[in-house]
Amino acid sequence: MVRNVSVVVGNGGMGRAISRRIGSGRTLLIADRDPDSLEPVAERMREDGFDVTSTGVDVTSPESIAALAETARGLGQVTQLVHTAGVSPAQGGIEQILAVDILGPALVLDEFVEVVAPGAAAVVISSNAGHMVSEPLTPEDQLLLRTTPAQDLLGMSLISPDRFTDRAVAYMFAKRVARLRVQGAAKAWARRGSRVNSISPGVVATPMGRAERSSGNTFVERLIALSPAGRAATAEEIADAVVFLLGPAAAFITGADLLVDGGAIAAIDSGQLPTHS
Repeated sequence: MVRNVSVVVGNGGMGRAISRRIGSGRTLLIADRDPDSLEPVAERMREDGFDVTSTGVDVTSPESIAALAETARGLGQVTQLVHTAGVSPAQGGIEQILAVDILGPALVLDEFVEVVAPGAAAVVISSNAGHMVSEPLTPEDQLLLRTTPAQDLLGMSLISPDRFTDRAVAYMFAKRVARLRVQGAAKAWARRGSRVNSISPGVVATPMGRAERSSGNTFVERLIALSPAGRAATAEEIADAVVFLLGPAAAFITGADLLVDGGAIAAIDSGQLPTHS
């Protein structure tokens, strides 16, 4: 019997929660840049009854992503893909943020569209930071960012590290581009009978979220305290949103972005919250 395969790229707090949420009754392929830390997670999941394969991946390497896609195809019928890998301002410099958060999802979407089964669905985890970009992008710039071949993205003047004053600004821009890449990929995925969407979480109670909160960035704390929800999300709440977008209830949703941020962007856009300075 051909097995349905779910692929989760990134083994942070959200990646682990999503893996457990979607992995029952199917083959699960989890991938991360640090295979040594990944295998103990996979082993615990096997003990809990999951059918798990783990592998290392470099999301900035076309060859590594191609190898991951081939591994997934070899396991069965790829019906679900979730890309969670990312670098936040507290975790890396500008060049790393641009490479991992822009090139990573672009490569994954371009490669996996060739191996997914008809009816498959994909979700890219972006961030509500991508909704905070203050510098407007022209329609022409947006089109270029949606459609430029993935391997050429980092050579674009729009993505030059010199354009960004700090890591937070680079991160906001990168997450905006991730959403644009999802929009640009929707037609190609549709030709495979499949869908692709993104989710833009706010601050989540994961190691990445805790790193941002402890980095001295007071904006993050204000964003949480003054947002309508008044708290950070749990990784499980993001996983619930992923399940919705992967499932049949979202069959008419593709090329879209779902904000799961406790109303933070709504409050900013309504003038009820300060924007990032």
